[in-house]
Amino acid sequence: MDYSLLVWLLPTIALIAGVAIGFFVARALPNAAPNGTQRQLDDVQERFDRYQNEVVTHFNSTANLVQKLSQSYQDVQEHLAEGANRLATDDLTRQRLLAALHPDALQAPRDRLTPPRTAAEPPRDYAPKMPNTPGMLDEHYGLKK
Repeated sequence: MDYSLLVWLLPTIALIAGVAIGFFVARALPNAAPNGTQRQLDDVQERFDRYQNEVVTHFNSTANLVQKLSQSYQDVQEHLAEGANRLATDDLTRQRLLAALHPDALQAPRDRLTPPRTAAEPPRDYAPKMPNTPGMLDEHYGLKK
């Protein structure tokens, strides 16, 4: 009986001792793991904030560049129009040059090449039948007599 008591008692005492040692070690070092985790969280938050600032800066600079591009395009258009007005020898040439610069402004809206048919008949979902002839659903349709 002493031997069976020893078999159960020794692992039980070892389990209790392990739990107690683990409890005391966890109490002695409570800030070790959370401190590292908090530091990592702060680093990730700082990187995220930097990334957001970079994105905002990128889109602001892109908007400024697009605005400069459209302004340059308008300046080129004005320069070409001014040159066409000043350098064209006759009125017809001037109008053609200005029409080439602004094709949408000087042209009248185009008509359709072929107007749609107004008296078009909608498609049928049946075969047409002549008067006094059997229809397709007639039992004698298509049979020769």
